[in-house]
Amino acid sequence: MSTVSRRHFFQGAALAASAMRVQGANDRINLGIIGLGGRGADHTRTYLEIPGARVAALCDVNQAAREKLNAVVMKAGQEKAKEFNDMRELYADKGVDAVSIATPNHWHALSTIWACQAGKDVYCEKPASHNIHEGFRMVEVARKTGRLVQIGSQSRSTEHKMRAMQLLHDGVIGKIYMAKGLCFKRRKSINRTPPEKVPAGIDWNLFLGPAPMREFTWNRFRYNWHWFWDTGNGDIGNQGVHEMDIALWGTKTSALPKFTVSTGGKFAYDDDQETPNTQIATFEYPGLEIQFEVRGLITGPEGNLPVRGNNTIGNIFWGTEGWMQVDGGGFQVYKGEPQEKLMDEKPGKGGAYDTKAHMENFLAAVRTRKHTDLHADIEVGARAAALCHLANISYRVGRKLAWDDAKKQFSGDAEANKLITRDYRKPYVV
Repeated sequence: MSTVSRRHFFQGAALAASAMRVQGANDRINLGIIGLGGRGADHTRTYLEIPGARVAALCDVNQAAREKLNAVVMKAGQEKAKEFNDMRELYADKGVDAVSIATPNHWHALSTIWACQAGKDVYCEKPASHNIHEGFRMVEVARKTGRLVQIGSQSRSTEHKMRAMQLLHDGVIGKIYMAKGLCFKRRKSINRTPPEKVPAGIDWNLFLGPAPMREFTWNRFRYNWHWFWDTGNGDIGNQGVHEMDIALWGTKTSALPKFTVSTGGKFAYDDDQETPNTQIATFEYPGLEIQFEVRGLITGPEGNLPVRGNNTIGNIFWGTEGWMQVDGGGFQVYKGEPQEKLMDEKPGKGGAYDTKAHMENFLAAVRTRKHTDLHADIEVGARAAALCHLANISYRVGRKLAWDDAKKQFSGDAEANKLITRDYRKPYVV
């Protein structure tokens, strides 16, 4: 296994920070991609399409993934990227200006914090964090180091969703009293995969990082890590965090709710999954309620939101004068009694989730050095992730929870407070 001592890493970090330059409008930004699975491959291909961006480094615990993506980089006409097994070695490379992180959720916080401390700007996939504590720390470190941190909530850079949110803010349906996010995403059983010897070319210790040491299984490694509490947050923190963010965005909500309750379960399947495939969450604010629902089994739609494939994914907002629904296919506004469709807008050229526009916004902010130019600054991403974590904590302890924002903990609930953070496996400690 490749190792880097703490002293060596932070010496390299200091060198990188001192070498980091403020980007000029015409300067090329050298990027390191960390985590080269399906989403990391999308990151790589998207940056290759953006003028002024260069994929300079690739990092993954899987050697085969590094080799596969480097072939894509060279086919696009760029020189071969440096390859790293351990992200700490990439961070010590002063030739990398910024990183784009597509690791499993349990690595998001630590990889972002290390990057900021090493003088790198960060684009990090959603959810921003694996737990509430991590989100607080990520915001703190980003501000302290002056690094730009964009979370991959691509809706914030998607044309028709930006229009829809502005209309809500302008009062198109009056005062909003309720918002609901829907994640009706069909998920089939993951079955069971037995423990086995770690395949050649995979650094299992680094993959687990902050998580407890477990025996290698394919379900814990390939995508299905989403459904284990060690590494993922269920579908409310996977697909659902996009819609959670839209609910907060549309209602202009910047605080955590006073009360949270979430129920559900893993129904129908007997398999390795730990997280629920059916979940309902309610978040109570003064004068406002936000709801969220996950359905992974066969289901119909809700409201007038359509089924796309086997999925209904979107948001509904209710106001004193009407209601709005928004999803990847556009948005509609309904008003009046009897009810009439007032507006019906379709997506722009970027489609449902405009990753390219979101990455372009990140790179533009890297050049201006203003975190306020980011469409999904770490503070925005951490807040959306926190609501997902609040729901999961309520689900896991089995009761309604009250949040004390001044103390940043639950009121009188030691069991729930323990789940605000985790027991980190040293040395991978946030």
